[in-house]
Amino acid sequence: MVNKVSIGLIQAKNDVNGDEPVHLHKEKAIEKHVKMVREAAARGAQIICLQEIFYGPYFCSEQNSKWYEAAEEVPNGPTVQLFSSLARELGTVVILPVYERVGIGTYYNTAAVIDADGTYLGKYRKQHIPHVGVGSNGYGFWEKYYFKPGNLGYPVFETAFAKVGVYICYDRHFPEGARLLGLNGAEIVFNPSATVAGLSEYLWKLEQPAHAVANGYYVAAINRVGLEAPWNMGEFYGQSYLVDPRGQFVTVGSRDQDEVIVAEMDKNKIHEVRDTWQFYRDRRPETYEDMVKLLP
Repeated sequence: MVNKVSIGLIQAKNDVNGDEPVHLHKEKAIEKHVKMVREAAARGAQIICLQEIFYGPYFCSEQNSKWYEAAEEVPNGPTVQLFSSLARELGTVVILPVYERVGIGTYYNTAAVIDADGTYLGKYRKQHIPHVGVGSNGYGFWEKYYFKPGNLGYPVFETAFAKVGVYICYDRHFPEGARLLGLNGAEIVFNPSATVAGLSEYLWKLEQPAHAVANGYYVAAINRVGLEAPWNMGEFYGQSYLVDPRGQFVTVGSRDQDEVIVAEMDKNKIHEVRDTWQFYRDRRPETYEDMVKLLP
């Protein structure tokens, strides 16, 4: 594998009012993101990640069963199939966050990982599911209404260009899974998100650089932009970024613009940092048993 890999991060606003039908949201968002993936590839991106549930608004602002219509099977649904073809055409790895349906009405917040030849490598299901209000109008991150907690662990996918892990949005507040991704061999962890100002923005550039440092890998954090009607529960503040294993920002996107961000990861830096800071050598898992005990 090559040591230097070009990473593409895509942040975008939702262009359709939430009152519109689900199919319209998906059509418009998919059309938009196909163009942005093509732009990223044209600029040399080898691994491209889209934002959390990219093909519509952040509908978890409300609790409305209409949004169950957005869910698809993974990998056999039309969106994963479309982007598998696109990945094969462009020769790029794609991390594709979608709303997954299993059987008759079981739902997950999922990211499919597609290799550069279009092969579906597997999926990550969001493990930590928030359920918290924002503001005084009844809106919030009502995700337990829509998603079961993930049940596939913390897989790492060996793609054509790097060993990739995925952590989705709220997962970033939990260091345990971030550690497991490192132990499972991740060289870069992607965190597609939907997060608004006024709640956790002060953590946006703290937690994930800390994960990168503690685990000796790159982290790519992606956030959507803009306000989403009719909820307008807060500004999605963009600022998607790539951070290296020293916690240094390689690049940071704009706060409020649709943007394709392309930056380079250097695997040599991973080796350099891990040789300097032997956190994996010095960890003491035999002393951590209390971490997995149930609290009274």
